[in-house]
Amino acid sequence: MLKAYFEKGKIEAGCDEAGRGCLAGPVFSAAVILPPNYKNKMLNDSKKLNEKKRLILREEILKDALAWQIASVNNTEIDEINILNASFLAMHRALDGLKMTPELLLIDGNRFKKYKNIAHQCVIKGDGKYMSIAAASILAKTERDAFMENIALQFPQYGWSINKGYPTLKHREAIRQYGTTLHHRLTFRLLPVGEQLSLF
Repeated sequence: MLKAYFEKGKIEAGCDEAGRGCLAGPVFSAAVILPPNYKNKMLNDSKKLNEKKRLILREEILKDALAWQIASVNNTEIDEINILNASFLAMHRALDGLKMTPELLLIDGNRFKKYKNIAHQCVIKGDGKYMSIAAASILAKTERDAFMENIALQFPQYGWSINKGYPTLKHREAIRQYGTTLHHRLTFRLLPVGEQLSLF
């Protein structure tokens, strides 16, 4: 089972994002504060869970968390400030929405832009180590998946209901055939070098 806390006795908020490597759509982040010594045997890194388990856990997290918030940064903003800064911004927006003030932030990954005067700890592969980060990863992932499934109804040719905007072969073939949409990240490499120029 994952660890319940990094530093005992502190109010910790786990933070994670979903969609950094996608060619289309926003990047989503979540911040979650779980009760002290929270236990959930099924809770794990969202990438290690199937969709059914993620959705079950989402409801449990929303019910059990002391505080939670989900936020996003859209593709236009990503193109303006780059995906790394957009990921930090999405986390900051999620933290802005928490109804409790955390004393320590647990960040999935190895980099973060300081949030206010709150201490933070970066944890590589933290979504597979700490419950609060895993919970944040599940909220961010399920929220982003739902967003992509919704816009897929308007743009079915890109296969977003299945690939969720990631750079699959089908997604890139659709970009090659139909061009880009208002949801694509135009600063990303949407097609192999040489072909990219033909998009603009």
